[in-house]
Amino acid sequence: MEIRHLRYFVAVAEELHFGRAALKLHIAQPPLSMQIRQLENELGVSLFHRTSHQVLLTEAGKAFLDETRAILAQLEEACRTTQRIGRGEVGYLRLGFIDSAVYEVLPVLLQQYRTRYPEVEMMLRQMSSKEQIDALCHNQLDLGILRPPLPDESLEAFTIRQEPFVVVLPLSHPLAQQKDISLSELKEEPFILFTQQIKTDFVEQVRRLCQQAGFEPQVVQDVQEMQTLIGLVSAGFGVSLVVASTHNLLSRGVAYRPIRDATEDAELILAWRRHDTKETLQAFLHTAKNVQNS
Repeated sequence: MEIRHLRYFVAVAEELHFGRAALKLHIAQPPLSMQIRQLENELGVSLFHRTSHQVLLTEAGKAFLDETRAILAQLEEACRTTQRIGRGEVGYLRLGFIDSAVYEVLPVLLQQYRTRYPEVEMMLRQMSSKEQIDALCHNQLDLGILRPPLPDESLEAFTIRQEPFVVVLPLSHPLAQQKDISLSELKEEPFILFTQQIKTDFVEQVRRLCQQAGFEPQVVQDVQEMQTLIGLVSAGFGVSLVVASTHNLLSRGVAYRPIRDATEDAELILAWRRHDTKETLQAFLHTAKNVQNS
């Protein structure tokens, strides 16, 4: 018994006429009659009463029609579900992100992705770049939004955002009156930086920028959270360098000023396991590339 036998049976049962059923199915009547006979022989029962004037369902045929419709409906639903999974429209996605991704990149990506794939279950985790790399390598994340470098060759990535560093300083600071600031003007300023173990690559990049300007930052306080850093700057404990999008969320009591002589930008990458073909992952990558190109 094949699926086509069931479809042929339903067509004849609904039309109660082999000629009209054949037209509906776009086949000739003799092959249709033969297929129905084969089905009846396989079942060992007659499904239709046939006379020269009419075709009627037997009691067995009526029962078989109800079951066949249910089977075909279930099959169609299974096909639709399978196709949706194949297009990445259902399932789940585990996404890691660093805190600064929340300021601009992450909300845009999530809004675009959720609009197109509303039934995908999103599992979001805020993690450091190092934690995300470890989680990706151990199949605990599908994707990560983090800072380079990407030391593991089993991972692949592309840049989703490059943005400049800016100086963040108290509103009352004399340099806050300037349109922009040269890094060398911060030589004697106390710095507030992230703990090295928390944001290793970011801190190293900040130190490198200062060194290129001819000085080593005088760090008076290490912090773990951006909110803490901005709060201490606002209180006058020191200054710092942050990515430009930070001002989207945190601006009370501080000023953000462009750096006149910055030699490099902060890069944000989207990383995943190189040979991962998971459909929801591929759909998110496609969305991210569209956002990047828009």
